[in-house]
Amino acid sequence: MTVESKPAADASIGELLSQLSTQTSRLIHDELRLAQKEFQESAKHAGIGAGLFSLAGLLAFLGFATLIGAAVAALSLVLPVWAAAVIVAAVLFVVAGVAALIGRRQADEVTPAAPRTVETVKADIEEVKEARHGSRT
Repeated sequence: MTVESKPAADASIGELLSQLSTQTSRLIHDELRLAQKEFQESAKHAGIGAGLFSLAGLLAFLGFATLIGAAVAALSLVLPVWAAAVIVAAVLFVVAGVAALIGRRQADEVTPAAPRTVETVKADIEEVKEARHGSRT
């Protein structure tokens, strides 16, 4: 008769602990296998989503480039083509400059990574140090 097949009422404490260890190990192994499978499925969906998002970005970029070409073509009806292209390029540079300034201002406002967390971790470290030193005396 194996440890697994003995009724719980007839099993010794050692046998029960052995069963607990075996069953816990099996449970952890099964949970890890399930987590791995779920992660693989999640990663697959994330990869597909990232690919489609990249495609959307590329198509939006091409659409914007087409609009720029249309602006140049529209201005070329009243100006030489080279002048229309220079005007559109100047407008794009101005918009890029404004975006860069706004982005720089936003970047300057960034706080250090999780300042409250850093402070609480420092306090925890100090408390552990004090407790360790206090237990020696």
